[in-house]
Amino acid sequence: MTVTTAFQPLPLGISRDRVHELIQSLIQNLVSIKDTSGEFLLRLEDGSVVDTKGWNDWEWTHGIGLYGLWQYFEITQDKSILGIIETWFKDRLAEPPRHKNINTMAVFYTMACVYEHTHNKVYLPHLQSWADWALYELARTEYGGMQHVTYLTPNTQQLWDDTLMMTVLPLAKFGKMTKRWEYVDEAKRQFLIHIKYLFDTKTGLFYHGWTFEDGGHNFANAFWGRGNSWLTIAIPEIIELLEFPEVHPLKHHLVDCLTAQLKTLNKYQDESGLWRTIINEDSYLEASATAGFAYGILKSIRKRYIGPEFKEMALKAVKGVIDNISPDGELQKVSFGTPVGDTIQFYKEIPLTSMPYGQAMGMMCLVEFLRLYM
Repeated sequence: MTVTTAFQPLPLGISRDRVHELIQSLIQNLVSIKDTSGEFLLRLEDGSVVDTKGWNDWEWTHGIGLYGLWQYFEITQDKSILGIIETWFKDRLAEPPRHKNINTMAVFYTMACVYEHTHNKVYLPHLQSWADWALYELARTEYGGMQHVTYLTPNTQQLWDDTLMMTVLPLAKFGKMTKRWEYVDEAKRQFLIHIKYLFDTKTGLFYHGWTFEDGGHNFANAFWGRGNSWLTIAIPEIIELLEFPEVHPLKHHLVDCLTAQLKTLNKYQDESGLWRTIINEDSYLEASATAGFAYGILKSIRKRYIGPEFKEMALKAVKGVIDNISPDGELQKVSFGTPVGDTIQFYKEIPLTSMPYGQAMGMMCLVEFLRLYM
């Protein structure tokens, strides 16, 4: 006889309260991270210093951190979380203007989300200025790709997969929000260009970078874990944001690329639930990429962009992420910021350390996991 119970089984056997506890521990660690050794400071030629690790500075690491916080605020409406975000923006905007580049643009996705929620008009001129920069002034590669300009180098004629997350999504968000469709169209174009040069048709994975110089090549031909996870995150984000109709050629193209990627990821997932920093190579297990994969897969299933056949893989990844959250809320096994490398060995030697984006990607993964309790 079949026995029916009033309640669904708990995902992974973990209580909802425990998931909230884990997210809150990640948040507390996020806003408390300090670079006590100075090892991870970004020292610029003019003598200025960017703290990529600590919370009170401005780099892509903080942009992803803010978006992780926003994800948790969206699902909880906890005003204390919104307060952390708004305080960060207030403090940073009071500082001297920042160098506009691909990475510093990352904070504006969350700023646009907060603007829509609060209608704080202080944000609007900043959003407009940076969107205009990205559309009209940001250096372009051959065929119009966004050149991956950073604090340290212009990376002339280079496309990186990070760009879609750090600059293209904020540009699309601003365009959609203000009904300025030229920004949206540019975002669509950038997805097509980056996929053209970074997608590997044999594996379904994405190379970290492409250069048009020296005859054109993908550097070390590295299928870097976190770089791949930016695509796993960005594809469902852009589809949701732009509200593509069910039958739309760009939506189909994006979903097909995502599906091809996930089929290959399924072959390389470690028994721990994690993936390696170079997905198809003997390299260390890396948790931030794993969290990004879990988030993108679960969201894509929830939005019905893909089928449920990848759910088991995603839940195994969530379990792997949870197993690597320390008692003080640090997501461990997170690789430091990683420029494009010319050798596979370069990626294997990137150090592991707690970082704002690692904390945030862990949050994003667990916030999407929380939706399974609804």
